[in-house]
Amino acid sequence: MNDDSDILLDVRDLHVSFQLREGLLKAVDGVDFVVRKRKTVGLVGESGCGKSVTVKAVLQIIPPPGKMRGEIWLRRKAGGPPVDLGKLDPTGDEIRQVRGGEIGMIFQEPMKAFSPVHTIGNQLVEGILLHTTPDPKEAHDAAVAMLERVKIANPQQRMKAYPHELSGGMRQRAMIAAALACHPSILIADEPTTALDVTVQAEVLRLIKDLQAELGMSVIFITHDLGVVAEMADDVAVMYLGRIVEQSDVDTIFHEPMHPYTVELLRSIPELGRTPRSRLNTIEGTVPVPLNLGRRCGFYSRCREAVAGVCDVADPPAVQVRPGHRVRCFLRQPPPAVAV
Repeated sequence: MNDDSDILLDVRDLHVSFQLREGLLKAVDGVDFVVRKRKTVGLVGESGCGKSVTVKAVLQIIPPPGKMRGEIWLRRKAGGPPVDLGKLDPTGDEIRQVRGGEIGMIFQEPMKAFSPVHTIGNQLVEGILLHTTPDPKEAHDAAVAMLERVKIANPQQRMKAYPHELSGGMRQRAMIAAALACHPSILIADEPTTALDVTVQAEVLRLIKDLQAELGMSVIFITHDLGVVAEMADDVAVMYLGRIVEQSDVDTIFHEPMHPYTVELLRSIPELGRTPRSRLNTIEGTVPVPLNLGRRCGFYSRCREAVAGVCDVADPPAVQVRPGHRVRCFLRQPPPAVAV
């Protein structure tokens, strides 16, 4: 792991693949990123680019027949040397202590993440008993306090409610409460506002930012909404076809993007003051299926700047174009050094 003590999570060369009858599907193909203390990393990209699979690999919850390899170094809250989560038994006690205790996760669909046959309170208390205290009364009080903290009215009453008895916004708040009940050092938010109306989305985003500042945690925020990224993230990793094609701080991504895919994403954002009935900018083509693609840039078939004989014959490496700014594109490679 990087010696920088400010880094909580260091993901290196992460691969996740699924062996199908049609061939080997590479869902995540050599991903590298770090999460720093009290900072938010935004994972951005179209649906199917590998964002959710990446964070599921961090928690070792990849569904079969998925196979994972790579290094996932985590600094534990209790101190001591970093641990490589990728080497832990997915069903062992150590990774179970990490899930919820060290890394909390807000899932995209709370109705699928919560058990429909147990109350909200029962599910919060279960996690607290596992990670924080063996005392049932302390666990119950902590669960009520967390529901109150995420601004759920009548928390004592909501403890007895089943997931289907709550509105979408209330369920999402309860999901946040469950993810934060054991005070993890890292929160993973997997598109937490996708199914919510605009007003509730803004409330949930504000809640996450307030709780991050209050609890001092780091956040991995997964989204395809660049407006949310601009609001929430400190650092941004743009994903395409299982790879991070560009990563930098949020200001650089928005004001000085270098990868053609990032540029096209930003061009696609609707703008105020557009000519009425004018067509929105779109990225032509569709995302290829990451199955038996061969050696070439994954964005080649959709790129306006692609060069035949260069971009379609090899995988572009990720290079640092300036401090803290990495791009995976042949067109952004630094010029070769000239011998003198």
